[in-house]
Amino acid sequence: MKTTKFDVQNHLRTRKERIAYLEAVMEDGDPRLIAAALGDIARAMGPSRFARETGLSRETIYKALQPGGNPTLDTLAKSMKALGVRLSLRAI
Repeated sequence: MKTTKFDVQNHLRTRKERIAYLEAVMEDGDPRLIAAALGDIARAMGPSRFARETGLSRETIYKALQPGGNPTLDTLAKSMKALGVRLSLRAI
């Protein structure tokens, strides 16, 4: 049997796929996973396009949206807006 390496970017081609991925990650609530997921989405979209749509620098994207990154609320808000979603609260 031949296997291939899984690359999430192959599954984040459409806006709908990106939002579904982010919703699934947000269910866990781990800020590190959320940052990493946004980084996956940025790479899938292309860092230059993501930077242009968010108004963030590529450096900010690379630093904040990597595994273990610590994005600011501003970075999260701009990233979410570029994806066409917004953060909201829900009772747990």
